[in-house]
Amino acid sequence: MSITDTPAAATLGQRDRRPVRPIKQLAAAMIGNVLEYYDFIVYAFLAATLARKFFQGDEVAGLLASFATFGVGFLARPLGGAIIGRIADTLGRRVALQITIFGMALGTVGIGLLPTYDAIGVAAPVLLVVLRLLQGLAAGGEWGSSTSLIVESAPAGKRGIYGGFGQASIAASSLLSSVVVTAITGIFSAAQMDAWAWRLPFLLGGLLLVVGVYMRRTLEETPAFQRAQQEPEVAPTERVSPLKMMATAFGFTIIWTVSYYVMLSYMPTFLTKQAGLSQSQALASNSIALVALVLVTPLCGWLSDRIGRRPLLLACCAAFVVLSYPLFSVILGRPGFATVLAIQIVFNLFIAAFSGAAPSALCELFPTRSRTTLLSIGYSLATAIFGGFAPFIATALIQKTGSSIAPTYYLIAAALVSGAVVLGMRETAHHPLK
Repeated sequence: MSITDTPAAATLGQRDRRPVRPIKQLAAAMIGNVLEYYDFIVYAFLAATLARKFFQGDEVAGLLASFATFGVGFLARPLGGAIIGRIADTLGRRVALQITIFGMALGTVGIGLLPTYDAIGVAAPVLLVVLRLLQGLAAGGEWGSSTSLIVESAPAGKRGIYGGFGQASIAASSLLSSVVVTAITGIFSAAQMDAWAWRLPFLLGGLLLVVGVYMRRTLEETPAFQRAQQEPEVAPTERVSPLKMMATAFGFTIIWTVSYYVMLSYMPTFLTKQAGLSQSQALASNSIALVALVLVTPLCGWLSDRIGRRPLLLACCAAFVVLSYPLFSVILGRPGFATVLAIQIVFNLFIAAFSGAAPSALCELFPTRSRTTLLSIGYSLATAIFGGFAPFIATALIQKTGSSIAPTYYLIAAALVSGAVVLGMRETAHHPLK
């Protein structure tokens, strides 16, 4: 009897009984990722403007408040990961991904329409926080559901490259955010940006929703999920506790999320405030460096299918321990646009090494029946604590120490913790999914 003939499989619906097409699954998930994470990340690129529009106080206090609100969106991610992850593990990855895209789009368009502090007073920052929390709930369920779907749909021996393409699409969302904000700041004057044009990148999320919903409707359930639904659960001879698996994912993710949000989301602000670049130069440098990240991440995923996940993961951790301080020192010497761009590309290549191997490595930690829930909680907790507040922490470290090099301490500490976790993990590249 085939999977599609079983009563349990029949409950998955007519759409899910068709054979899964891995390339189609990957393409649909990638496009959804780009659109959804664009909505979430664009806030960071407009943090300085949002500080003026929604918070009162001096420039540093406003920027800290704006970055704190950016981080608040991440606080909701573990809750979103638990709720939507459970939906993904019981009703299917496709159902969960349809929920997340609606939540994210509603939060993003809401920010674009939100009255400022001058118009409605303290209600403005309160509503901004509420909308960021809504985005965080959606994002918390998005990454685990999308990554599980992509890796579970991958052909044998290709989980790394498929996971790498999925992660590249998230990096592409940062690129799209950077390009959109760069274009709008170039088209409109500073006065227009401050008055109303800052809303345009958020309102664009409403247009992107149409494309994202269409792509998500074409997704199929994964073979691994269908098998887990129709087969009885067999108790393993050696069970690793869910708490231990989540703790491993938590520690594993720290350098990934810290490096991502320091080097990509916070970097434009750092370059304008500390390195002497104009806003347009900083955004342009960030965008070009992101291209390298997007292109190289799938290659690193492919490489991890051949040599294993751990060598690439450890290479990233070692690079941030050794190179963060000296390369940031060069940037602070104000060497000019070309040198800053080269350094950003170097950092992004190491992030690509981690991003290419990490999605498949994390999925391979968990059993299919609980993969999305446990993966989402462990990943989202680390992202909420260490990644979402990375711009805030970096800014606060500079203010507290009086040293512009202070963000490197955060990068180095994160790399040491995650490196120790990776060293304790077994290699899973050439083993079947649990």
